[in-house]
Amino acid sequence: MLANHPTLRLAAPHEREALEALQWRASLNNPGDRDALLANPDAVAVPADQIARNQVVVAEIGGAIVGFAAVLPRSDGQAELDALFVDPAIWKSGIGRALVEECAKMARSQGSAFLHVIGNPHAEGFYTNCGFERAGTTGTRFGEGLLMRKAL
Repeated sequence: MLANHPTLRLAAPHEREALEALQWRASLNNPGDRDALLANPDAVAVPADQIARNQVVVAEIGGAIVGFAAVLPRSDGQAELDALFVDPAIWKSGIGRALVEECAKMARSQGSAFLHVIGNPHAEGFYTNCGFERAGTTGTRFGEGLLMRKAL
């Protein structure tokens, strides 16, 4: 349960560096990701075009960005949840779930029947608790990823 409900809004272009810094903090707090990311720092990026196309939503509490996620179109007409990151200082506070729900609303409004995600195996419990179902696995740059989808 959230102690402070976040404000959810679209990201602004000037926030790109702050979002990437948050992505670094969150990513480096996952021991299984740390070495791969330090060896491949180019993997941490928030593309400016995603922000410009209103595909990135941020969670803000008291004027501070505490999380963000992106909803990207897929070639099959569905939507992909991408780049879900929450400041590690407030993990397990409901921010991630609030971002997933906002992204699901965005995907639904764009005509998608499902919200898809390629998740890290360590995040499977989180995604399952948010209503995603496992649909398989896929190779990623850093190992096996879980193919999951949430009916909208």
